[in-house]
Amino acid sequence: MNRISPPSRHDAPQCLEKRPRRLVIGAAGLLALGAIALNAPAAQADSVTDTITVGGTPVSVAVTPNGAFAYVTNQTEVAVIDTASNAVATTVPVGGRPWSVAITPDGNRAYVTNLDDDTVSVIDTASNTVSDTIPVGAGPLAVAITPDGAHAYVTNGGGGTVSVIDTGPNTVADTVSVGDGPFAVAITPDGTTAYVVNQVSENVSVIDTGPNTVATTIPVGASPAGVAVRPDGTAAYVTNGDGGTVSVIDTDTVTDTFDFDTNPFGVAFTPDSARAYITDATGTSVRVIDTADNCVTQSLTVGEDPFGVAINSEGSRAYVANSSDGTVSVIRITDAAGSLGSFGSSDSLGSSGSLGSSGSLGSSGSLGSSGSLGSSGSLGSSDSCSSGSLGSLFGS
Repeated sequence: MNRISPPSRHDAPQCLEKRPRRLVIGAAGLLALGAIALNAPAAQADSVTDTITVGGTPVSVAVTPNGAFAYVTNQTEVAVIDTASNAVATTVPVGGRPWSVAITPDGNRAYVTNLDDDTVSVIDTASNTVSDTIPVGAGPLAVAITPDGAHAYVTNGGGGTVSVIDTGPNTVADTVSVGDGPFAVAITPDGTTAYVVNQVSENVSVIDTGPNTVATTIPVGASPAGVAVRPDGTAAYVTNGDGGTVSVIDTDTVTDTFDFDTNPFGVAFTPDSARAYITDATGTSVRVIDTADNCVTQSLTVGEDPFGVAINSEGSRAYVANSSDGTVSVIRITDAAGSLGSFGSSDSLGSSGSLGSSGSLGSSGSLGSSGSLGSSGSLGSSDSCSSGSLGSLFGS
């Protein structure tokens, strides 16, 4: 059996910056931008508001649809966090070395993979007791549930397969052969496609969930570890742990690869798909990515070696499992208040209130999102994530 493991520490590759495009603004434009910058309300950055001790080795976290609880696997049990008090309300014993957790859309059940037992535990979230235990393949790692709640897809890291669980009788209805070392899985919002990250063969198997067959296989970076699909269904992001990159998949093709410069692992999106939160598995940070240009807008310090990350349905909080210090960090997510992309709905300067996309000053260098005047003060560009700040333009 191939050994499946999270990324190891290594010297981070050099970040290859994309060549910046020139942004030419006349004097009138500078004055206008200056007026906007002075009059725009100051943006509030995301911040870590709490750290919750859960013990063990926290790996994965999932939030109930109503946002009331977060379920955390810590490789000995499942800790249930009351998100109102940010305290552990109870713990649930499951199988050997629980690794991943996913919650059904109705919030009634949590499915937990048990790496050492080759099983999946089903937790009744009302009583927080195990209501069922399902045998699956060798070394189950990740689990994802279809939007209709009818099926759970489980990657069997030691067997090169995905077990498809029918959540009615809680039995394995199908088994799909994928690549070598399937590590993570995510399902599209329409439920038609499952993206399976194969860590050893360094590719992604794309499963058509109708016949449960592999439609295509997509090469990605070194030691891919995590995957998430944007809530708008337009792309899947794959973290390449040993490659220090993130691959962006549009349907069945890698359309972009951006440098992360450390060891990207877990990834989660805000409900509006505007931002991705990516953990650094061998560090102490979570990077916030503007998905319009895939630039890092903020780096947040969390616990040691953060693995999993989940965002509540309101998009107001992110929960990060810190694997080496037994904690969960709580991140307060702000909206983009103060950025040039938020002047209102019908009176927007660009599409969806953004000067980027259709209303861009450059190619896709939005003034909103990561290139916001309010947050980092950067005019931004899809070709340069760090140049063109208003501070340098105005000599401040």
